[in-house]
Amino acid sequence: MEQELSLPPARPVSESQSEMIQMVLPNDANPLGALLGGTLMHWIDLAGALAGHRHTRTPLVTASIDSLSFLVPVQVGEIVILKSSVNRAFRTSLEVGVKVWMEAFSGERKHVSSAYLTFVSIDRAFRPQPIPGILPETEEQKRRYQEAGRRREIRQAEMARKKAAKGR
Repeated sequence: MEQELSLPPARPVSESQSEMIQMVLPNDANPLGALLGGTLMHWIDLAGALAGHRHTRTPLVTASIDSLSFLVPVQVGEIVILKSSVNRAFRTSLEVGVKVWMEAFSGERKHVSSAYLTFVSIDRAFRPQPIPGILPETEEQKRRYQEAGRRREIRQAEMARKKAAKGR
């Protein structure tokens, strides 16, 4: 029988919170001068991985990104602010929330997008490995912790449904 690895000690949410700032350059934009959706998705993935890595201190791979909407366009020269935080840690995976804002030349900020990403911690042989639990510190963090558990149940049910449909 394989030996069960023990989980590392839990860490507070505040240790994972991260902020990433990007300026939209012409190379990041479409012909209309607006930020490419794929570039924003890449930045969201990086911001999520940053928070996840700060929590686990291990290599991570992206397992999923929940639905993503682009609420307002971001123009060349404007600033994109991505804030990320671990919402919940499971045995080998964790959910990270990323919220994105744009800052216009005037200083006005607008919400651009939000996403939930699931990452899996891997060892050098690319096998999942145990990660620390998370300690929510504020009421908002406790709410996000609970909601992350519900989203995980939905994701797992959807995966089971897809596997069952594929087996027909």
